[in-house]
Amino acid sequence: MNIQILKKSVVLTAVLGTGIMFGCNEEILDQKNPNALTPSTFWQTQEDATKAILGAYSPFTHIWDYARFEIFLSDYRDDVVNGYGTSERTGIGNFNGISLGNGTMWVWSTNYQGITRANEVLFNVPDIKMDATLRDNILGEAYFIRAYNYFQLVNNWLNVPLITQPITEIKDPEAITQADPEEVWKLIISDLTQAQKLLPQKWNAANVGRATWGTATGYLGKVYLYRKNFQAAKAEFKKIIDSGNYKLTDDYSDNFTEDKENNSESLFEIQLIADGNGGWGGDAPGLGKGAAFQPDIAPAGFTGQDGMRINQWALDLFLDEKTINGEVDPRTYTTMFWNTTAKTNYRGKTLAATTYEGKTYTQVYGANAKNLVYGNKFLDTRKGYSSSQNISWHQSGNNLRLMRYADVLLMYAEAEMGSFGGGAATQAAVDAVNLVRKRADMPLFDLKMTMQDIADERVKELTLERSRYFDLLRWGMVKSRIADNPQFKSESGGTGAYKPGREYIDIPQNELDANPNFKHNPGY
Repeated sequence: MNIQILKKSVVLTAVLGTGIMFGCNEEILDQKNPNALTPSTFWQTQEDATKAILGAYSPFTHIWDYARFEIFLSDYRDDVVNGYGTSERTGIGNFNGISLGNGTMWVWSTNYQGITRANEVLFNVPDIKMDATLRDNILGEAYFIRAYNYFQLVNNWLNVPLITQPITEIKDPEAITQADPEEVWKLIISDLTQAQKLLPQKWNAANVGRATWGTATGYLGKVYLYRKNFQAAKAEFKKIIDSGNYKLTDDYSDNFTEDKENNSESLFEIQLIADGNGGWGGDAPGLGKGAAFQPDIAPAGFTGQDGMRINQWALDLFLDEKTINGEVDPRTYTTMFWNTTAKTNYRGKTLAATTYEGKTYTQVYGANAKNLVYGNKFLDTRKGYSSSQNISWHQSGNNLRLMRYADVLLMYAEAEMGSFGGGAATQAAVDAVNLVRKRADMPLFDLKMTMQDIADERVKELTLERSRYFDLLRWGMVKSRIADNPQFKSESGGTGAYKPGREYIDIPQNELDANPNFKHNPGY
């Protein structure tokens, strides 16, 4: 099975509708279509099981999810990104994640698409006669996909319905209620534990990109960290560290280019492909499966979208300390585009702040332009493009990395120290963080390292990788870092809409209309 199948796959793991016709008894209308796909004809073979699980990955690459729109629910909400304009895209980031917003509805819907398909696999695949190891692997993938989508839902919306069966097996769908978040977290932990037992250590070359033991283990540790179960989190991260399956790439920038996808550092990434297709969709044949979020990161002048800029404090944090050679942290150039003539020698290359077509800030904006900071990570600036959309919405096949070994090391160090409010640094925590800093040629920490040092390191290592807002959320810092600093959202109206509870997004209006049991989230 070629990896391109995983990147393009779509399957009709259907919830079947029943059409009823009254006043018509003609036999010709009662004929069965032998080509129709139904549960009784589909769930028969090993090939069917494989198609079904690949279809469960497909919503991740929908333009409503990671191909584009998810960025407005993660990076655009944090204290680093200052999104331009007031729209349904930036509204979530300035605490206007109202029930009628498209971002509220679209990402929610793709999360439940993934859950629905995973539920179908878990319900049907155990009864298929097939290779036992492959069956276990596929079930492990389904457990992981369900857990991952619920992890996204509970972190974004908190009060969400918990559905663990195919809709066809639920007698009264309108009786579904929003679950206690604790029950959702319990399911996530249970599913990831099952996935960890069933998934392979690695797949063959044709199936690279599918979830593995390391994927499930990394996310299980992350969930425990989010739940402040630091001992359990540390144990899971230690399994990954001790496994020898992962190592940091020599060059930090190799984690953000298409030619270095699925490398030694990757635990999980969204498999995107620039196949020449377009369209506002992504979960049907012929629709684009490429990345479309680059226009929302690209510097002004290189995008057809409103875009964003980086808040100055984040650049200042990068520049506050120099490498062991007295130069700018090489991660800064990968992450940001700003007005500077500084250069850093790194891994045989001379790094400078450039963007599309190798242009510097003054070449783009002129010598007298206002000094602003823009995003640079994940942009296909090496491929000769003149902008983020000079081919199409889906011009980029650059995978989105969602968990890297560097993140595991930083989370391990945090768990080792007990996060904020925990104890002093241990040698194990220092050693883990120093592996990340050594790769960037930064001076090494000693036992004076603090939890704030780890938090700052996460900004330097992981900015624009969909994690900062959720770090602030789990640390209880959304109000102090974002709501109380309206300048961080000055380009989209500030943070005056904040109310307690608006750290989370409101429940989509179409769900509220369809089910009288659902209620708005607090603060809305």
